[in-house]
Amino acid sequence: MASSPGTKKLQPIIIKRVKKAAHAHHGGAWKIAYADFVTAMMAFFLLMWLLGSTAKGDLQGIASYFQSPLQVAMPGGSGAGNSSSIIPGGGTDLTRSVGQVRKVQQSDSTRVSDQDRRRELAKEDAQRLSTLRQKIETMVAESAILKEFKSQIRLEVTPDGLEIQIVDAQNRPMFDSGAAMVKPYMREILRALGTSLNDVENRVSLAGHTDAAPYGNGDRGYGNWELSA
Repeated sequence: MASSPGTKKLQPIIIKRVKKAAHAHHGGAWKIAYADFVTAMMAFFLLMWLLGSTAKGDLQGIASYFQSPLQVAMPGGSGAGNSSSIIPGGGTDLTRSVGQVRKVQQSDSTRVSDQDRRRELAKEDAQRLSTLRQKIETMVAESAILKEFKSQIRLEVTPDGLEIQIVDAQNRPMFDSGAAMVKPYMREILRALGTSLNDVENRVSLAGHTDAAPYGNGDRGYGNWELSA
């Protein structure tokens, strides 16, 4: 079909659309590896700086601490410094050029004198306990209250100290069966013996035992074991 002379020929318009694909996710494994490398290098240079700026005595103290920390932490242990440190046996001020290692070698004469001193103290302690025993025995023999119970009071010097035993005799118990309250006569014995121990600096320890009578109608779960405790 012929076009008329007055009309123009229309040109086609072409629109080209390009779809952009999403970028792929970049891997982050190299960042982790790089961070580990930087951390390792920082620790290495820090270690080199400490080795270069620390005195020989301090290095020995640090090495001893990590080899046997309990021994170093104890007073006088190998490698323990005499400086005031928050952590016993730890390092000292890095600005000091002198080590803090303190290791005292005791001579044979010092060891012998220490042993003699310990033997002398043990001898004095035994003599003091023997004197206390004689004092209590005299008081028991002369006291109107304790003379009646002389057969129930036994005194013996042991490695732990002076042992005073108050035992049952003549079917006369010190406690009611299944009870923790002492008898009136037992209370008088304890008061009389307590007066002789007022001037003693040693510690006093009390111990006792229960009878073997079973609990027939007592509380459930309560027996001689709980009573003695």
